[in-house]
Amino acid sequence: MIRSRLFTVATAIALTASLHATTGAAQSATKPDVTGKWQFSVTTGAGTGTPTLTLTQKGDSITGHYSSQVLGETEVAGAIKGQSITLRLNVEMQGTPIAVTYNGTVDSADTMKGTVDLGGQANGTFTGKRQ
Repeated sequence: MIRSRLFTVATAIALTASLHATTGAAQSATKPDVTGKWQFSVTTGAGTGTPTLTLTQKGDSITGHYSSQVLGETEVAGAIKGQSITLRLNVEMQGTPIAVTYNGTVDSADTMKGTVDLGGQANGTFTGKRQ
């Protein structure tokens, strides 16, 4: 009787662990899709901004449009690998071309965060939320 109970308990524990491992693997294998309109909040040594990005994702490639009161309107391109995302755009600031790079992680279906490099002129952080 005791052996039977121990066997039942051990089997239940093994099945629970197996189910948890399978569910975790399925969740981590799910790739984020960043297609949609995003509101960013950016803080750098040069100031702050709240650009809007409209992104389209096809596989690992991202394209879209960037709109900011500070940096203007331009196209954006990038890539996503796992949870890591990179977005690049080119703008002009006071007549000087600047390559802007956002590097971050997609934290959930509707949020991302990371760092921004304004062509070596300024660095900072960003958070993004899907609208």
